[in-house]
Parts: sequence; C-alpha cells; structure tokens
Amino acid sequence: MAEQPAWEQPRNRFDPLRAVSEDELDAIHHASLRVLSETGIDFLDVTARSQLAAAGADVEGDRVRFEPSLIEALIASAPAEFILHGRDHIRDLHFGGNHIIYTSVASPPFVTGLGQGRRDGNRRDYRNLIKMGQVLNAVHTVAGYPVEPMDIHPSVRHLVATHDMLTLSDKASFVYSLGRQRNLDAIEMVRIARGIDHHTLEKETSIYSVINASTPLRYDTVMLHGIQEMSARNQLIIITPFTLAGAMAPVTIAGAVVLQNAEALAGIAYTQVVRPGSPVAYGGFTSNVDMRSGSPAFGTPEYWKACLLGGQLARRYGLPYRSSNVNASNSVDAQSAYESVIAIWGAVMGGVNLLLHGTGWLEGGLLTSYEKFVIDADLLNMVTEMLRPVTVDDASLAVEAIAEVGPAGHFFGSPHTQERYASEHFQPMVSAWSNYETWQEKGGLETHQRAERLAQEIIDAHEEPPMREERRNELDEFLERRIQEGGVETDF
Repeated sequence: MAEQPAWEQPRNRFDPLRAVSEDELDAIHHASLRVLSETGIDFLDVTARSQLAAAGADVEGDRVRFEPSLIEALIASAPAEFILHGRDHIRDLHFGGNHIIYTSVASPPFVTGLGQGRRDGNRRDYRNLIKMGQVLNAVHTVAGYPVEPMDIHPSVRHLVATHDMLTLSDKASFVYSLGRQRNLDAIEMVRIARGIDHHTLEKETSIYSVINASTPLRYDTVMLHGIQEMSARNQLIIITPFTLAGAMAPVTIAGAVVLQNAEALAGIAYTQVVRPGSPVAYGGFTSNVDMRSGSPAFGTPEYWKACLLGGQLARRYGLPYRSSNVNASNSVDAQSAYESVIAIWGAVMGGVNLLLHGTGWLEGGLLTSYEKFVIDADLLNMVTEMLRPVTVDDASLAVEAIAEVGPAGHFFGSPHTQERYASEHFQPMVSAWSNYETWQEKGGLETHQRAERLAQEIIDAHEEPPMREERRNELDEFLERRIQEGGVETDF
C-alpha cells in the first residue's frame, strides 16, 4: 500500500470566511426567531411536547412556538467544545474550536467499485468500507453505515452493523436514530467495547447521531426519540436540517438558510431541554435543486454560500459546526472532483468542525464508490497539509542555500533540499505526478484505475484492532442475546 500521512486531527489556522455582514447575519437570526415564534414548528412526539411546554414553549396540538428569549436561553447552555471518545483513547477527537474531523460517507443504499458495477448495499461491502476507514488516517470516524447492508434484516441490522463497526475499527462510533431501542442498543455496545461503566459513559461522550428535521418545520417521532435517549446520556447529537432551495425551502439562499436556522435552533434547544449542557452541533445541509428536473444539486455555488452562512451562524451561537463533502455526479469523473472541492472548500473556509461524507460519496448520496473513497482521502490529506502553518525561520528562508546554488543552478541535489524534502512536501497516494513517458511506463492507468487498485490494497492491509478478550466476549454475547430476542420490531 502507498504511504499516507500519519494519523492526526487537523486544525484550521485561517480565519473563516464570511458570506454576509454582521448586520445581514443578525437579519437572518431574527428572521429565524420570528419563524419560530409566529409560525412555529411541529414536534410529533407527546413527550417532547410536554417537556417543551414545561420549559416555557407555547404548545398547541403538534405545533410548538418559541419566544426568542427562550431559544436564546436554551442554546446558551450547549458546550462550545468537548471530546468525542474513540474506542481507545488514541482515537479521541477534539470537537469544536478550530479542530476538524473528517468522516467516511454514510447511508447510501448502493455501492460500486472493485471491478463490479452499481449494486445493492450488502454486508461484505459494508465491512470492506469500514476496513478502509480504519486503515486510512484521513478518516477520523464513521458517520453511519458507509453503505447500507441491506442483506441483513432491519430488525437486527443495527446490532450486526454496530458490532462490525466496533470490532473492525477503533474509531468513534455512530448510531442512526431510527427508533428508541436502536439508540439504546448501540449506546450499550459502545460502553461494552470501551470497557467502561455507565457513570463513565455519561461523563465521556462516546457515540453520536445525526438528527434531521423533516423540512419544512417538523421533527418526527423517531428523531425526537433519538434526542431523548442520546442527550439524556450526554451523547452527541448533530442537528442537521436538510433544506433544498426551491423544493422544501424558499428558492433564495437567504430564505433557505432562515428555514435551516429556525429548524436547527429548535432542535438544539430541545437537546438542552432534555439535558442542559449535553453536547450538540449545528449542522448545515442547504443546497438547491435543478429546477428543470427537481433533482438535488450539490457542490454548487449556492451550496458554497450556504456552507459559509451556516458557519457564521454556528459561530454566532458558540456551537461546533457540521458540513459535508458532497457532489451530484453519477461516476468518478471531473464533475465529482470539482463539486467535492467546492463543497470541501466551502465547509473548511466556513469553519467546519465535522466534515461528514468526507470520503466516497457519489450520485447525490445514493452511491458509495470505492474509488471515490480513496480519491477523497487523498484530497482531504491535501487539505490537511494546506492547513499546516508555513515554517518561516532562518533555515527555511534558505538564503545560504540560494547562495550555494547561485545563478543558473538547481536545487535537486543541494543538502538543503535533500535534508527537508520528505518532511516539507505532500506525497499523494493516487495522483500521478510524472511526465507522460513515465506514466506510460507504469501502465498508463487513469486516476480511477489507480484508485481502484489502491482500494483493494487498503482493504488487504486492514488488521482488526485489538480488543481485550473480556470486552469482546461480552460484546459477542450481547449481540447473540439481542438477535435471539428479535432485535427491534419492524413492519416486515
């Protein structure tokens, strides 16, 4: 396998870009508060509505309205920074500030690559992609199933998939909020794998979940149950409205972000009703649709602007910020590359803390690609290197080296170059930085072909991270018992 940079969590040492002025940002904030106080938002769970009413919200049927002062008081209790714990402490992640976390792609139903075409998600590919995320240092955590293992029955899928996640990787874990018991099972499995008691788990945030509003202006029951179970145990919730301008949101970027912000503030406020001080992040996922076809578009200029706006709002509220690496391409082509670069750059320069779908996303989130997984990892490594500060000291200024080489010379063989090149310059895993003749001599492989070959090498390089025998036995026993009990109820 090609060399890769060491495991590290990058930090953004640049000042985030602003898409709008402070006055314009205030206008978006106050418009969002007006939506929550006048129109309100539906909470489709009786427990949530009772809790919100007790906290001071106005509840009428499913509709909940918030006075601006209540929203501002509730979100003020959310922490600005915290630690997300891995299975072992070497994988702990700093969440917030100028720290950045990259994740693998999550939730596509289809997968492609390794010499096979587009196919249904299955456990074999799911396990392969978990292995790749473990081996690749550019991936700090999974953010869900890198492809949905649809050959496992839904009643026990979360059990088998979480067990695979915890045994094939030691990086921080994720659970889908698709029913209360799924959350409880995953929390318990993470506790067992970490070898800690319940009290320690509540002190050490160890698992996270994304909560999506059902845009426009609704939180459904299973999402709210996820908040109730996760926030009550001090586990991380990423509140992320999915707002598509022109479809489920106003066609203007400002209007779409007002809706995103209103939904995000309501969800964040509810986490703090459940447990003040519980960790929560502000998620932005606003893009636009192709108004000719109705298809979602990603990696667009509109998405870029929304990334920057979401970051500005998260900083205004003192909250960590989630964004995503996305594209709408159906194959590993130029479109997939430039749309991903736009999305990543908008997120990073917007001050992102959690970059979801960092590796492998295609087809608007419907498809996971092995090749794109590898290419994106290379791209994220480049971003990390770009964020590294430039060294400026007497040695790096190289005045003596310039004098030694003199006019019309070259620096290839100079001691200054030979002593520093490996530590000063990024080496890609996939890109072919060579002339045409050298490229031909090495087989003339195109980028996606090199990435496919490297994907298999990465899978082959995987070694299951060690777990203490007593933990593994307890985890295996939990899985077997819950499967025998039938897992969770489903409609089929």
